Amino acid sequence: MNKKFLILLILVFTLFSKTALSAFLLIPMDDTQKNHLKAYGIAFWTLQNNVEVKWLLNYRGGSFMCGFFKEIETECIIRGVSYEIIADVQSSKILNDIARSEVNMDAVKLIKAPKVAVYSPKNKLPWDDAVTLVLTYAEIPYDIIYDEEVLGGDLKNYDWLHLHHEDFTGQYGKFYGAYHNMSWYKKRVQHSEEMTHKLGFDKVSQLKLSVAQKIKSFVAAGGFLFSMCSATDTYDIALAAENVDICESMFDGDPSDPNMQQKLDFSKTFAFKDFTLVRNPYEYEFSNIDATNTRKVQKNNDYFTLFDFSAKWDPVPTMLCQNHTNIIKGFMGQTTAFNKKYIKTNVLIMGENKAANEARYIHGEFGKGTWTFFGGHDPEDYQHFVGDPPTDLNLHPNSPGYRLILNNILFPAAKKRKLKT
Repeated sequence: MNKKFLILLILVFTLFSKTALSAFLLIPMDDTQKNHLKAYGIAFWTLQNNVEVKWLLNYRGGSFMCGFFKEIETECIIRGVSYEIIADVQSSKILNDIARSEVNMDAVKLIKAPKVAVYSPKNKLPWDDAVTLVLTYAEIPYDIIYDEEVLGGDLKNYDWLHLHHEDFTGQYGKFYGAYHNMSWYKKRVQHSEEMTHKLGFDKVSQLKLSVAQKIKSFVAAGGFLFSMCSATDTYDIALAAENVDICESMFDGDPSDPNMQQKLDFSKTFAFKDFTLVRNPYEYEFSNIDATNTRKVQKNNDYFTLFDFSAKWDPVPTMLCQNHTNIIKGFMGQTTAFNKKYIKTNVLIMGENKAANEARYIHGEFGKGTWTFFGGHDPEDYQHFVGDPPTDLNLHPNSPGYRLILNNILFPAAKKRKLKT
């Protein structure tokens, strides 16, 4: 081979390699993205493979950027996720533009994929959970844990915990009035009581309180908690009702404490204060925290607005609110929305229906960790009833409501970054 040609070939190969190594993969999260939900799964998968991801807050809907690897490109193609290959100079320009003080953007480094757990009963229930649906659809791995694992100390193995549609008060979701003769309800009661006695408790309410306190310790130690629907208000109610019997005899075999309302301790809760319990065991409601039965919002006008936070100075709520729209369709649940008058003053409201004076999406800190509560059951099923089929997310790959859930799942990956205050 001619020596000059060989040298030229080496130079070309070197230049090509340098160009390839300098390339970046950008996953846009604006309206050009074909599948927003699976894009989160790509970001998570990339972190699992020890490749750092930059979350570009408020840039094209909260896009992701990482070094270019053919394997990541292939995964995007397989999962149907839109992506762009950009040169080093383009990547630098994006980061420089984002860093300008006059723009409300920032770049957050995502370091390590969080270990995800879902608190959920092992037996099948006649309703589905939005978080497990979207985790499965986005191909993000998770473990299912329940009372035995929580009380056994397994929470230390996880960074992020979701509370499945759960009733922490020991009243079996207050389904008694409508469903106490149904086989699934009877099985749920049986399984709960068997677990209660197995773990050394006399009442389901006592077991659930102990679990709630373990979860509280998990958050205090630096864990990330995300709850939806009834696992939001019943969690706080259980904490406030420590050592107070709020269950009627059909739930625990004896009457409730007639002075239970006066004995609530709101200092023990995460989010809510001064609420009043619903004492009627036949009423499908726990307290006046929830606005489901009092809100006067028509379905075609049911929306809530995400707040616009400073990306450079408030990166945490900015991460949690990343979306390609700030107007989100409302959706109902056993706990649909939170009456703002019962939310503690130190709680951050991230999404609200201002006209209805209700919050839908709230966040707070406790100890070294954080919690987020999201009202409603399923962002793409306006009024999900017991026994309804699960939502097919293939029909909703760009769901803004489901994006809020996935923001919370990626959020812990940035926990080692020193956040600005």
